[in-house]
Amino acid sequence: MFYKIFKVLCRFWFGMILGTRVIGLENIPASGAFILAANHVSNWDPPFLGTFMEREVCYMGKEELFKNPVMAWVCRNLHVFPVKRGAADKTAIKTAIKILKDGKCLGIFPEGTRSKTGKLGKAEAGVSLIAAMTKAQIIPAAIVDTEKIFSKEKFLPRLAVVYGKPMKFTGSTKDKEALANFAQEIMNEIARLKAGVI
Repeated sequence: MFYKIFKVLCRFWFGMILGTRVIGLENIPASGAFILAANHVSNWDPPFLGTFMEREVCYMGKEELFKNPVMAWVCRNLHVFPVKRGAADKTAIKTAIKILKDGKCLGIFPEGTRSKTGKLGKAEAGVSLIAAMTKAQIIPAAIVDTEKIFSKEKFLPRLAVVYGKPMKFTGSTKDKEALANFAQEIMNEIARLKAGVI
């Protein structure tokens, strides 16, 4: 219930107030597991990415968010689970795999952290590894201008989100080069989607 109420508020904010352009919603699977992989430029990105979809999205969130009881409650009710940054968190990976095995949507930011410049960074291989272990398809998504919300440049910018066509990893979980290359392919596709609306 909390998730649904939060989504209604987000649709009003992002849709009515900021007039977000939403492109490619038809590429979002109506059912079944998939990974939603997007660029990351702002703290607004997790709610923004899933606002216009009918499907609910589960996210990894830095474990520091769960140290505050109120914030921890909010995160859990928004389907966010903790992850330790800077190291391979096996518990977080197991949770991510279970989410996909249950036929749900997992939201991932392949860069692993927010871009301070707005430019796309290098992808980490984690997104490819999870895709390889679950056989889940990936929907690349481009987020545009969320970093400008309340900024001096443009207080209320017009945002955009573009959902791309499904991608699939067909290599081995043991092939590190293939995993890294596929992660970069995802980022290249996100860059292409973003360039199409700027």
